[in-house]
Amino acid sequence: MSLIQPQPVQRQLAMVLDLNKCLGCQTCTVACKNLWNRDEGTAYAYWNNVESMPGKGFPAKYWEIGGRDAHGQVKRGEIPDADTGYGRAWKFNHKKVYFKIATEAEAEKPWLRPEGQPQWGPNWDEDHGEGQYPQDNHQFYLPRLCNHCTHPACKDACPRNAIEKRAEDGIVLVNQDHCHGYRFCVEACPYKKVFFDPVRQVSTKCIFCLPRVEKGVAPACARQCPGRLRYVGYLNDENGPIWKLVHQWKVALPLHPEFGLEPNVFYIPPLSPHKLDSEGRPTNEMRIPPGYLESLFGPRVHTAMATLQAERERSKHGQASALMDILIAYDWNDNFHLDTGKSATVF
Repeated sequence: MSLIQPQPVQRQLAMVLDLNKCLGCQTCTVACKNLWNRDEGTAYAYWNNVESMPGKGFPAKYWEIGGRDAHGQVKRGEIPDADTGYGRAWKFNHKKVYFKIATEAEAEKPWLRPEGQPQWGPNWDEDHGEGQYPQDNHQFYLPRLCNHCTHPACKDACPRNAIEKRAEDGIVLVNQDHCHGYRFCVEACPYKKVFFDPVRQVSTKCIFCLPRVEKGVAPACARQCPGRLRYVGYLNDENGPIWKLVHQWKVALPLHPEFGLEPNVFYIPPLSPHKLDSEGRPTNEMRIPPGYLESLFGPRVHTAMATLQAERERSKHGQASALMDILIAYDWNDNFHLDTGKSATVF
């Protein structure tokens, strides 16, 4: 399966997420799940999820399976295992905990826990992180959704041409009328953001809240975010926050750029407090290892972090910083520019 040059798009819809503001509250996940994934066959599908990093992600270690090779060819990856990759959906023992009267044999009321013996699932390693407290423990949240890539591997891998990239806004969609459920798209996507619905036997994925966007309404994950960390707009809109963060300030970076798909979801890398020495005094080393951030966002992360730190210092000393004004998001309406030059309708 070779690299197929995508049809040029008129403009590309994109998103920037500021990881310094993510609370890990999963409000975006719940908003997406309630809106799009309530069918029986989508129990394990999370078009949007928030991962604790460092961690295995969801599905587990997704970055190891799929993508393109050095020549741009789509690689036949793997479909994540239902138990150890995705984790099977489970139910909790609510009835036993809340409604069953304890018998004499039950000396204590049982704890709320999953039924059966699940091995993995979304948020399985939530808030674990790495390092030793209090010297260098560290952890941050990473929301993930389909990147609506410029060179989508899922599209090129489909022999049915059931995946298309819209010319008017660059959104990548699955035409489920054409999909035969081969799951080559699931194999090829290195971000593993294409899911298979085993009930309807078709692939499903994030549609960037297309019905909302077409009416100038922000996507549900962005609109419901209490941390104001999501920015949505077009890459060529020089009046919007996306262009300024990606192209002007160059502090918004794609996740795993080495995959070669040119993702259109970008991240402001997380800063962190300094490590402590054996006497409990701050050192000049950041708790989140720069090398780890480079493994996620590529070598440009070091320049981006230097810019963020410099502009943060300017703001702390009372000097004006246009970058900090954007990232603070004084008026959250300004986070969304879904028509070039004007803010989107938000509700």
